[in-house]
Amino acid sequence: MSTTLPDEDTRGSRDDGAWPERVQLSAKGVALILALPADSLPIVIHWGADPGQLGDGGLASVERASLAPLATNGVDSRVSVSIVPEGARGWTGTPGVVGHRDDGSGWSPRFQVTSVTWDSRPGRGGYVEVAGSDPIAGLALRVYIELAPAGLVRTRAELTNVGPGRYTLDAVQLALPVPTRAAEVIDMAGRWAKERVPQRRPFTVGTHAREGRHGRTGADAPTLLLAVEKGIDFDRGDAWGIHVAFSGNHRHSAERSFSGERLLFGGELLLPGEIVLDEGGTYRTPWLFGSYGHGLDEVAARFHRHLRARPHHPRGPRPVVMNLWEAVYFDHDLARIIPLVELAAHAGVERFVLDDGWFGSRRDDRSGLGDWVVADSVWGEGRFDELVAAVKSRGMEFGLWFEPEMVNVDSDLARTHPEWVLQVPGRLPVEARHQQVLDLTYPEAFAYIRDSIVSLVRRHGIDYIKWDHNRDLVDAGSTLSGRANVHEQTLAAYRLLDEIRSACPGLEIESCSSGGGRVDLEIVEHTDRVWASDCIDPHERQQIQRWTLQLLPWELIGSHIGAERAHTTQRKSDLGFRAATAIFGSLGIEWDLSEATDEELAQVTDWVSFYKSVRHLIHSGTSIRRSLEGGDLWLTGAVSPDRERALYQVVLRRRHVTWPVGAVRLPGLDAHRSYIVRAAGPGSEAPFDPRVHPEWWGKGVELSGAALGEIGIQIPALDPDHAVTLSVEAT
Repeated sequence: MSTTLPDEDTRGSRDDGAWPERVQLSAKGVALILALPADSLPIVIHWGADPGQLGDGGLASVERASLAPLATNGVDSRVSVSIVPEGARGWTGTPGVVGHRDDGSGWSPRFQVTSVTWDSRPGRGGYVEVAGSDPIAGLALRVYIELAPAGLVRTRAELTNVGPGRYTLDAVQLALPVPTRAAEVIDMAGRWAKERVPQRRPFTVGTHAREGRHGRTGADAPTLLLAVEKGIDFDRGDAWGIHVAFSGNHRHSAERSFSGERLLFGGELLLPGEIVLDEGGTYRTPWLFGSYGHGLDEVAARFHRHLRARPHHPRGPRPVVMNLWEAVYFDHDLARIIPLVELAAHAGVERFVLDDGWFGSRRDDRSGLGDWVVADSVWGEGRFDELVAAVKSRGMEFGLWFEPEMVNVDSDLARTHPEWVLQVPGRLPVEARHQQVLDLTYPEAFAYIRDSIVSLVRRHGIDYIKWDHNRDLVDAGSTLSGRANVHEQTLAAYRLLDEIRSACPGLEIESCSSGGGRVDLEIVEHTDRVWASDCIDPHERQQIQRWTLQLLPWELIGSHIGAERAHTTQRKSDLGFRAATAIFGSLGIEWDLSEATDEELAQVTDWVSFYKSVRHLIHSGTSIRRSLEGGDLWLTGAVSPDRERALYQVVLRRRHVTWPVGAVRLPGLDAHRSYIVRAAGPGSEAPFDPRVHPEWWGKGVELSGAALGEIGIQIPALDPDHAVTLSVEAT
């Protein structure tokens, strides 16, 4: 058997057992070392910091050193837990494949490897694909494991029924092990208008499971499930995180066994009877992503680099958006909206979006959803075309709101096709926002939605769609199959997005789902931006955006300037804080500018102009986050890839016990270069006040990257919910 993989690129495919016993993949400081035994699915020996290319002897020694004594009072042979754990091998924790045949057999599969394909590119990643089968269970399994150039692991599996009769599948979950120093678990909680709230607990024996049963990603989704060292922070401590890239039901779990293993599991959560494989039928899991890093910023950076390397990643400047929802709600009137078009153009807006209420009988949220025709009562007699022309004549793109996956019972669509509503046959689900879910697995329903949207986009020159999804999928069965239908509905939604984009080149789509209820790595493969939350209160948004950043880079996160009093919290905040918060993201405005004073309009215009001058830096730079003074002070930053420039923002979240706070360090710069630090953004030209401003204010200060990163600078004396923005440029 060949066992040697040299330091240069190696690749191959074998089905005769003569594949490498071990493979080492490495990229961007991460190594993934896999054992590839002939009688077992791949076993992760190491996932973490790269020890350098070890060669055949070194890999064998690492594997041998990792084998624990048989001290568990368990089975007599050593239990090696593969990436798809199997109970048939003595593993008493969560199994990777759960299912059975109609006669009850096939419930405990044990896969033997039949072929291995590998491609190892030291320092640049690679992949391993392993095929296995269990003739007794009548199942074949193919597992794909990749280390991407960004150092990000991603893996998925395909299970095929190769036996006679049907196989009912309950779960396929993949597992990535973490070392015993991963002593705590971090994930996120949340609700509508308060998404992505981090929470932490000890990594105790047992299973910490996070199940998403909303039929969408969910405002309470863990986003990332992280196993971390104690004392973890944005810049210190090792962390291993997983993310299930799926917009339907999903499961993340952290499991610590009695025998010492610590595993992170992830996969789709299947409803009872949802996947039944006929002979020859195949189920493919969503991608499970894994990111290792020293500090949470490095974990996030791997996702950001991976996303930015995609050929279809949004390029060029992210346009400034004006969305009308919080300005007019359902009160659509051309005479009222045209002045907002003029104000938006004056402020420098580049994309103007008409939200809910433009179609059918949709004068409130109780009717008309699904009837995708321009409402004559509001927009007839050419008024809709007049609005589009007014927007485009002022140099802006035109965007329109849709909620294609939903339907009001009080709609022409639902009255004509009641069977197109997801339901347990004979019983409509409980309503949410007075609406139901349209079953996109009906070919006719799918075609109706696709053709309606494509027709409107082409007819009116629509550049952008805000694609909403405002309710959970409850009792989500199909009248076609009689089965639960979340899995197929989710895949149909992806196909719908793709077909619309294919038919309308250049169209951009934003994913909105009651705000941030559908934020995951698969939905961003089919859209160009996510709406992080319906809450644009800047105090809340600071946290929402900070933790959405753990998965997505700034350019994919919609972030808007709202009114003085926030719609969702009733909290009032200064325009400077609202705008400063919003520039770290994909900037927009969600405010009735006709109610703004001349001074406020001038400030908004200045902030939009400032954003345009720094958006390339924010949207291409390395993200920096720090929590200072016990969390009372937050630092956010973006450092350009060449470390020539950086933009930092310091926010006082609440009053600190002592004041002033002391020097704030600016990390991420080149230690050997010299930089000028200046106050930046509107308001930075405020006259010097020794009671507020540090000595360097107004003139700037020149320091080395080492001094800025290790010693830092004083900042102005801020009031709570206020921010200061700092520009850093190499000399």
